[in-house]
Formats: sequence, structure tokens, C-alpha cells
Amino acid sequence: MTGAAGGIGRALTTALVRDGYAVGALDADAAGLDELLTAYPLADRARVLPLVADVRRRSEVEAAIEKLAVSFGEPNAVALCSGVLRPARLEATDEADWAWHLAVNATGTFHLLQSVAPRLTTGSSIVLIGSNAASVPRVGMAAYAASKAAAETLVRCAGLELATRGIRCNVIEPGSTDTKMQRDLWPDPAIGQAIAVDGDPAGFRVGIPLGRIADPADVAEVAAFLLSDRARHVTLQTVRVDGGASL
Repeated sequence: MTGAAGGIGRALTTALVRDGYAVGALDADAAGLDELLTAYPLADRARVLPLVADVRRRSEVEAAIEKLAVSFGEPNAVALCSGVLRPARLEATDEADWAWHLAVNATGTFHLLQSVAPRLTTGSSIVLIGSNAASVPRVGMAAYAASKAAAETLVRCAGLELATRGIRCNVIEPGSTDTKMQRDLWPDPAIGQAIAVDGDPAGFRVGIPLGRIADPADVAEVAAFLLSDRARHVTLQTVRVDGGASL
């Protein structure tokens, strides 16, 4: 589990612990991982292994996977939840921001996939938490959307290759979700949420037909299903969990 310390990653960690998994919780935020652990009862805490690593650095990713294998055994479910977003219009996006988005959102996904794939066995599952911005253009999100589209295509290509080994790869595209990343986009949370739900013609955004932004658990439950044997014949699919926003 990458991006385990916050947002959807944290919600998915909680869902997987509930479902009986032992979870290697990987994140660059050591303090966030400590906070994650303290939220669990002692019995559950023993099934969560904090792994401090930056997905931009392959050596750190490989070391974390090796530590996980020593503690819990080889992984059979992989959730890719790491992601960064710094909104800016095209003309205001500098090369450093462009490279940062690609390094975390796309290259970080590449590092995880390439490092973990040889260790997976038949029946294993990989799920990427992408974004509906990868499929629907968004004003002020060119670098983010491009990096998410790259990561999603990478995962689906990997899924085609890994299918011969009985390994499934799927993508979830959330829309507006109540996370710190989402709230940081809103100078005024009440106005920001209203625009997300009702739509913004000036930004070429439709609203959310279900009339609410997602809770991280809404996305986590779909991911938990795709990671499980209940979805054993589902692969190479992209599932939008956005309340109908990308209709």
C-alpha cells in the first residue's frame, strides 16, 4: 500500500486491516504513518508494518518491499495510492512542477510495479488509485492529469503482460473526494464543495449527479473489492468512483 498515511490510502489501509490483511503501509510521511498506527487497536496494529519510503527513489521502494517480505511474506495485493497535485494553468506550470508530478504519480508507479511484479504469484491483484482527471480535461490540472493518465496506461499495459501469470491489474478513477489534497484546492471550503457538487461552467465542469463529494471510504471499498478474490475475473478495467461527475 503506497500513500498509506492519508486520504484514500489511509481509508484503504483501514478497510484491508478490517478484511484480515497484513498491510505494508508505505509513505514518505513518517509522522503520518505513526499517526495511522495509533488509530488502530493493539491487535490490529500488529498487522500494519510502517514503511517509510519515497516512491521517486527505486532503492527505497525495493528496500521497503524486501522489509515487507521478511516481516509478512511476499505480497499478493498491491494498492498504488501515492499522488501529488499542485494546480496551475498551462502557462503557469514550470518544468519543476511538471517533473514533480511525473516523478511521483507516474515514475513512482513504475518503480512499484517493476519492483513488486516478479514477487507476485497467481491470483495476486494490483489496483491503482488514479483520477477522473486522467480521462476528462480539467482547467488548471494539466501536469496532474497528464501524470495520472501516464500511470493509468502503465498499469493497464502491465496488466496485459501479467495476465498470463494470473495477476490482475485495475484502475480506479475517483472524482472529488474529501481528502486534504481536495480541501487544499479550496480557499473557502464551503464554496469549493458547492462548486464541486453543483458544477462550474467557467471551468467546464459538470456537477456531481449524486449531489455529494465522495468520502475516502467510498473509494476504498471499491479498491478492497478489486484486490480481493471476489473480483477474480476482473482485470484491465477502469472504474470511476465519482458520483457520476464524468458522465
